[in-house]
Amino acid sequence: MKMETETNQNEAARPAPPKRPGSKGLIAAILALVVLGGLWALGYWPRAARSRQLAAAAQAQQHALPAATAVPAREAPAEVEISLPGTIQAEIETPVFARADGYIKRRLVDIGDRVKAEQVLAEIDSPEFEQQIREAEAAVRRAQSALRQAQAAHQQALANLGLAEVTAKRWQVLVDRGVLSRQDGDEKRSAYEARRADAAAAEANVQAARENIAATEATLQRLRELQAFRQVRAPFAGVITARTIDVGSLVSAGSGSSLREMFRIAQIQTLRVFVQVPQSEAAAIRVGLACSVEVEEHRGRRFSGQVSRTSNALDPVSRTLLTEVRTPNPEGLLLPGMYATVHFQLRRNNPPLLIPAAAFRNTAKGPLVATLGEGNKVHMVRVKLGRDYGAQIEVLEGLKPGQKVITNLTDEIAEGVRVRPVAPAKPAAAKEGGPAR
Repeated sequence: MKMETETNQNEAARPAPPKRPGSKGLIAAILALVVLGGLWALGYWPRAARSRQLAAAAQAQQHALPAATAVPAREAPAEVEISLPGTIQAEIETPVFARADGYIKRRLVDIGDRVKAEQVLAEIDSPEFEQQIREAEAAVRRAQSALRQAQAAHQQALANLGLAEVTAKRWQVLVDRGVLSRQDGDEKRSAYEARRADAAAAEANVQAARENIAATEATLQRLRELQAFRQVRAPFAGVITARTIDVGSLVSAGSGSSLREMFRIAQIQTLRVFVQVPQSEAAAIRVGLACSVEVEEHRGRRFSGQVSRTSNALDPVSRTLLTEVRTPNPEGLLLPGMYATVHFQLRRNNPPLLIPAAAFRNTAKGPLVATLGEGNKVHMVRVKLGRDYGAQIEVLEGLKPGQKVITNLTDEIAEGVRVRPVAPAKPAAAKEGGPAR
């Protein structure tokens, strides 16, 4: 204790060290910085709070704007494929009627049979033809006999004419000499003129007999040719598509509405497909244009075709151009009467724009499209629409390439309204082994 007391007394008796001259300035600077920091903090925190409040209000106001999905309008491809419905018909299809009256003696073909040109299809039993031919032959013989009689009468008339001419000349000489009276000379001359008329009439009878022979021979030839029609033959190579007769059926010659056809034959090696092309595409259709034909029964396979002709006039009711497409059918897979889809590849010099089908609205003034302008303001534009592809639609007038159009049209999206642009939703990737969702 005594030692500690002595130590403390010694330290107390030791003189204090001298103060450094710059310590007061350092303390003053530190105090000034503290004061300035406090003043800056007092000014900064209220302004930061206000900025946060304004940002929150702006963000809330931004989120309060209606969301709008906008996509740019893009040009359609220069080459476009159009698919139109068509009806397949045979290149040649015709009914076969009888050219002779009678009963069916034999039927040699049935539906579905392929036949060659001039192949016998059926035979007609017509016994009355033999009788008609014999009557025609007898008429020819009668006409020939009449011709011979007319020729004999003509020869006799010529002989009488020669005698009358000589007699008239002799009597004229005697009349000139005064031996006979003029009355006698006039009588002989009148007899000569009568014989001339008889000769002319006989010659006309000969000509009439010859013409009668020609007529009866023509009738005989017609009957003989009709006799050959007892065999019904195919007019061209094809397939039998219909049959309405059988053995024993009574048939009559002709093709009137009251007469039934015996067969119907079609040529299907090359088929015709008739398509109604709308007016908007009629200018691009030309003879020789290549195309393809597809039927549901052979899905995935396209048959080559070519435009063979058009009507060169639009139907005033449907405003469509009747177009005929020819397609080869060597395998016989296509059948007349089938419904087909014809695909045309058309090239357009001025391709239109494409927008999503949901981007337009039908109004009383016509179709309108909502475009996204400066400041994210909506501007409604009247457009002229073209072909509808389902998910997309063509715009012919009213828009420019790259102009953004709004696809989610709601009642909040109207002219002059500010919107909040959002990116279009990307389709989710399809799961492996399952369909895309």
